[in-house]
Amino acid sequence: MQYLHTMIRISDVDQSLDFFCNKLGMREVRRYDSEKGRFTNIFLAAPEDEESARENKTPLLELTYNWDPEPYTGGRNFGHLAFRVDDIYATCRKLMDKGVTINRPPRDGFMAFIKTPDNISIELLQKGDALEPAEPWASMENTGTW
Repeated sequence: MQYLHTMIRISDVDQSLDFFCNKLGMREVRRYDSEKGRFTNIFLAAPEDEESARENKTPLLELTYNWDPEPYTGGRNFGHLAFRVDDIYATCRKLMDKGVTINRPPRDGFMAFIKTPDNISIELLQKGDALEPAEPWASMENTGTW
């Protein structure tokens, strides 16, 4: 068995690409428009996975935009996506500086949660061992749900 991708539905292509590419740092590796099916699939890879994603088409995040609008609810029911990061504190600071809410701050120096514009939870995990607890993270309260 080989992991291929995770698909999530999005309601706004520009807003989602801004979040995943400009804020989170992922890269678009391919796109497919289906006139007959009335949808667009956009495939993204994390920077460290980009070469593999382009060669093997794995591992990928597939954003599906349906051309006929429909409301998407229950993002938390989906579960979450998870990404390993080199420095959880620096990553969260960078995201906050770009206007992203840290729903579950990395108080433990290891794990944080954020949400996409369509309320899909994303878990950020520290690469290697947890960092020593540090402010403002150690005393930061949760915001909303994740």
